[in-house]
Amino acid sequence: MKVKVAINGYGTIGKRVADAVSLQDDMEVVGVTKTRPDFEAKLAAKRYPLYVAKPENVELFEKAGIEIQGTIEDLLPKADIVVDCSPNKVGAENKAKYYEKAGIKAIFQGGEKKDVAEVSFNALANYDEAKGKNYVRVVSCNTTGLTRLIYMLKTNFKIGRVRATMLRRVVDPKEDKKGLVNGIMPDPVSIPSHHGPDVKTVLPDVDIVTTAFKLPTTLMHVHALNVEMKEAVKPENVISVLDQEPRIMLVSAEDGFTSTAKVIEFARELRLRYDLYENVVWKESIGVDGNDLFVTQAIHQEAIVVPENIDAIRAMLELAERDESIRKTNETLGIQKVF
Repeated sequence: MKVKVAINGYGTIGKRVADAVSLQDDMEVVGVTKTRPDFEAKLAAKRYPLYVAKPENVELFEKAGIEIQGTIEDLLPKADIVVDCSPNKVGAENKAKYYEKAGIKAIFQGGEKKDVAEVSFNALANYDEAKGKNYVRVVSCNTTGLTRLIYMLKTNFKIGRVRATMLRRVVDPKEDKKGLVNGIMPDPVSIPSHHGPDVKTVLPDVDIVTTAFKLPTTLMHVHALNVEMKEAVKPENVISVLDQEPRIMLVSAEDGFTSTAKVIEFARELRLRYDLYENVVWKESIGVDGNDLFVTQAIHQEAIVVPENIDAIRAMLELAERDESIRKTNETLGIQKVF
């Protein structure tokens, strides 16, 4: 029988996770939730059984003529696990209010504090730690991208300290109520940004410090990494290692990948919603100066955590071993070498 998955929060991440779950042969979506009766709720009701995330808003959905199946409290008993894709901090509230009461396993997103879960999760780095757990937190888009890259480096080379600068998109494309129109914002001004400590929740032995800046763009994040190498290494050695991992996509400026705008234009030709589940690493950025390795990568914040959520479901319910889960997820989402 397929595992029954509920998605609490059918927004930027939730709708992508729902569609990804639907592609798996060992799981199915039994319902999704929305808070307000907007256009996304109307689309959700056409694709999945729709429930109301806030019971007090049921009347709003009825007045809007949107068919609902009940509230979050009606949905949870029908599911084996819930993927919480609520806004930051709401997931922790939902855990106390609904999930513990219902006795259901739950996956949270990176906007929640690490204490909300038993494990902070990345499929490549610590899949086995999530086996059988009741509460797991899939780390944020930036942390996912950093963790994948650092994991590949540390498992193939001897590395020392990692320094990374995050050039962050200010908001997601649909967020029209907030933004940074004409400026660059240190976020935070002090060192470190939260990304380094977050990486250590998955890779505790990595010595990392990060800084971050918000930029007036909505497309992607960009990371500039400097990794201390404890052994002699050439750029071609690093390229060879990264090329082995399907969740890391190597691109070249010679092929026209001169900016995140070009990366997204390529993605529009590749997948629905121009989703890029992979780290996008520029080959030309991989350079070595003395003991220092330099790498630049782009991260699609709307999609990179989607495969991690699918693998987290399998780990928590012990449906498959790591390599088998990652293989199935990659295959169903079309994560493969393009060039």
